[in-house]
Amino acid sequence: MQLDILTNPPKLTDKEFLELKTFVYDKYGIDLSRKRQLVEARLATTLRSKGLTNFGQYLKLLKEDKTGEEITTFLNRITTNYSYFAREADHFDFLAKTVLPQLAAQRPTRELRIWSAGCSTGQEPYTIAMVIDQFFGEKKRLWDTAILATDISTNVLNKAQTGIYPLRDIENLPPLWKSRYFTRIGEDQYQVVPEIRKEVIFRVFNLMDPIIFKKPFDVIFCRNVMIYFDKKTTNQLIERFYNATAEGGYLFIGHSETIDRTVSKYKYIQPAVYQKPISDKGKI
Repeated sequence: MQLDILTNPPKLTDKEFLELKTFVYDKYGIDLSRKRQLVEARLATTLRSKGLTNFGQYLKLLKEDKTGEEITTFLNRITTNYSYFAREADHFDFLAKTVLPQLAAQRPTRELRIWSAGCSTGQEPYTIAMVIDQFFGEKKRLWDTAILATDISTNVLNKAQTGIYPLRDIENLPPLWKSRYFTRIGEDQYQVVPEIRKEVIFRVFNLMDPIIFKKPFDVIFCRNVMIYFDKKTTNQLIERFYNATAEGGYLFIGHSETIDRTVSKYKYIQPAVYQKPISDKGKI
């Protein structure tokens, strides 16, 4: 049986693909419509390792799994958790030179709430923490800056919490940042210093769930996540982000992503950067 699986990998039937596609879309918003071959290819080894002979058995396993381990493995297989520090660097430059000065002037309570949605292995939220540290300097202790980093994959979050990365992940950072914010812990391995790691709170969160938090966010980063969603799901998510954004707050998306400006109430600022307007009531 195992030899047969190796020489004749299982194929997705139309019925199995429809059922799998519907399940993933309803639960996670991920659109697999054009990814049939990718799903088939990337999951072949998973089926072999479990001794399964068809995708119907695998789907049953996904639906019945109560630990979340199977769906995490599945999502890791079909999505790309690729990241590095200061990815799309112009965003962090805009954050430092425009966003933080504006928010610092508009937030008399000295509180900043930032959300890295779909944070993958943590490079994005840690970069944000470094930008904040550089901007405030000695005044940082006077501010309450909380960075929430979420993802649906427990595997990538576990890696993120360690703060350990290979040299290639930090190559784009300025030399001063490398020396100030990282400690070498082995051959080509570096760890984010504790002062920066403690600034980030990692949590499992499905972006298809209601976005309910105690306070609105001043900045939301959701980059290279919506590439997996269809237009309807993207529009719904953008609306939920808008409702979770404080007035004057910002949304950053990936450069390969777009927002339907005929639907969204966000104000376009520059490519991949949007702002929630300040109402007359909210003006200082």
